[in-house]
Amino acid sequence: MISLLPHPMKPVAFSVRRCRPAGLAAALLVCCLGLSALAGELKLEAQLIWGTNDPKSPDPRHKPVEEQVARKLKELPFKWTHYFEVNRKEFTVTRQEPRKVTLSEECEIRVRQLEDEQVELTLYGRGKRVGRISQKLPKSEMLVLGGNAPNYTAWFVVLRPKD
Repeated sequence: MISLLPHPMKPVAFSVRRCRPAGLAAALLVCCLGLSALAGELKLEAQLIWGTNDPKSPDPRHKPVEEQVARKLKELPFKWTHYFEVNRKEFTVTRQEPRKVTLSEECEIRVRQLEDEQVELTLYGRGKRVGRISQKLPKSEMLVLGGNAPNYTAWFVVLRPKD
């Protein structure tokens, strides 16, 4: 689990002093419908990342991960000094239906939305389950799951909420 710096939610001021009852009821209905839609569908982003000690990737399509992600990966007890993004996909998942996402020919993930901002991420490599983790995933955090690769390298999937 990687926790990024907390991102406080901004409070929204709502004055009911001058609202008419019908207007207030309509506003509450819109808020409730909006919250139920947000609770039912979760927008996520998955990144397939390669970790290595080589300063350059042999694949010119790989680009260094963004600084925020690199910094957090370097804070973990990993031995690699360089991280490259192989692929990135945005998708949505609902509580009713898990989502499978193919990140490469050899890497696939399955994501389930559980209760209370909790998700379950299952990582598959070459068709076999490599690992599974469940945790809360608020907007200010990311989830990392990975495994070893040849030549002292590693593959990671970083999962985080998408606005």
